[in-house]
Amino acid sequence: MTTVPVHGAGGVVPASTGRPAPLTTLLAWETRAEAAVKASLQRWSIPALRVSLGAVFLVFGALKFFPGVSPVEELVSRTWEKLTLGLVSGHVALVATAVIEVAAGALLIAGGAFARIGLAVLALAFVGILSPVVLLPAEVFGPVGPTLTGQYIFKNAVLIAAALVVASRVLRGPVRR
Repeated sequence: MTTVPVHGAGGVVPASTGRPAPLTTLLAWETRAEAAVKASLQRWSIPALRVSLGAVFLVFGALKFFPGVSPVEELVSRTWEKLTLGLVSGHVALVATAVIEVAAGALLIAGGAFARIGLAVLALAFVGILSPVVLLPAEVFGPVGPTLTGQYIFKNAVLIAAALVVASRVLRGPVRR
């Protein structure tokens, strides 16, 4: 080991080899890699969430155009019947729901100003999706927890949260920090 005098240190210290220690190099590389991943996520994660949210509504909405395909046909019909005081039910309710969901999905996928409109349509869809909690509680809640129908409805909390994240990016307005 080579030593060099250091003034004021009261002794000598090893001379630097000019290369950082392997751990320092590894940590610096990890920091740069993490920053690159974060930059990529900041750029692409919310658009990916917007498109995937749109795709979910587009596909599940499209299923409702075909009688006997969607597992929630009866629930949709009864919910519309309660919401409209008996004016809309059956196939009309299913088609109306399909149109709303497909429109929301397609608009979200299109992005830009269309995504803002899609979010408004999606908000309307969420009213219908969550309505059975209030309008048909016996179907949503069982003796010890949510029924299978209730579980189907409550999983929409994740979709609502996703819509809120997308809205935070696509809605215009001042940014507060």
